[in-house]
Amino acid sequence: MTDMDIREDNAHAVAAATDIFAALHDPAVRAEPYPLLSSLRERSPYTMTDSGTVLVGRYDDAEAILRDGGLTPFQGLDAVDHQRLRRLVSKAFTPRAIAVLAPRISEIIDVALTEAERRGSIDIAEDLAYPLPVTIISEWLGVPAADSALLRDWSSLLTRTFDFDVAAKERGRIERASAEFDGYFRELIDYRRRHPGEDLLSRLVRAEEDGEALTSQELLSTVGTLLVAGHETTTNLISNGVLALLRNPDQLALLHADPRLSSAVVEETLRYDPPVQLVWRTAREATTVGGVPVGAGEWVLVLVGAANRDPARYADADAFRLDRRKPDHLGFSLGPHYCIGASLARLEGSLVFDAVARRLVGAELDEDSLRYRRHVTFRGPERLVVSMR
Repeated sequence: MTDMDIREDNAHAVAAATDIFAALHDPAVRAEPYPLLSSLRERSPYTMTDSGTVLVGRYDDAEAILRDGGLTPFQGLDAVDHQRLRRLVSKAFTPRAIAVLAPRISEIIDVALTEAERRGSIDIAEDLAYPLPVTIISEWLGVPAADSALLRDWSSLLTRTFDFDVAAKERGRIERASAEFDGYFRELIDYRRRHPGEDLLSRLVRAEEDGEALTSQELLSTVGTLLVAGHETTTNLISNGVLALLRNPDQLALLHADPRLSSAVVEETLRYDPPVQLVWRTAREATTVGGVPVGAGEWVLVLVGAANRDPARYADADAFRLDRRKPDHLGFSLGPHYCIGASLARLEGSLVFDAVARRLVGAELDEDSLRYRRHVTFRGPERLVVSMR
């Protein structure tokens, strides 16, 4: 085979992989994207022909990228600002601050499941997975209860900015939602500066270290991140985990026999069906990924959903199993950009799965009702109906 033949074969392989990536945006594959992700993983890393972005799907490559401080989120701050901001924000995420939320989380779960038992069914997505995290993050931020629905609507639209298939009409709605979100929280931030309380937003306003504090724009960015991390991802974590349990009754039986496995359900869900499927990074300077060159300022796209099922990393990678030793998944990212809200998501998820073990015994999934949200970057059901006996 000549060098020209090799180059042509490589070009054809890259073009095929680029087409497979485009197919991820087809609504018909929302319910089961993992065969496509597996194909992309086996072809990665490679540079997509249409954008120049380097796509990565193997676990070892993905882990190295996420741990590398020289590769940053494409909308991120420089390293110094990011470290300063993270130090200040982390003061509001102490173990004590998270732990005190447990009774309120359990209360919301109990109310939702009690009402479901009365009705005889529950839409896990609509009745539990959506309202639980948005209620908690709203109350924690000090948002009036009457306005929590606004946060959910804004969050649903703002997360669409991470997808590729946003039509012009929808883009206008997203821009309006962004402006409304900024305006609302600018007013609330100003109010909390004058009238501080014990809520998270007040603590962020007060956060200081070496004489520094968060600016109003940094506060807005932080609140936006918390809304996505504290609502959207946890919503999908809960729905994906309950779905996996109902589809794997042997694993649900293990959980019922030992509710302490609720934490294992969280970790295995984050590996098996992660709420965040795609993660972007940009290179500050030229580097390589798995032998593929990445220029300064160029993008790398990590396929978390593919890497988390890499058979080179996990035995029986496509199976949902609670007997794994703590899996080193990428569900919360790694390194300097590890999800700061991970402890809250873990707490909410583990309390939900503990309740599921106790109260959804004999529940049956209505597969015909299952409908996925249109997101590609964020993955989770929009409708997930379960009958309760």
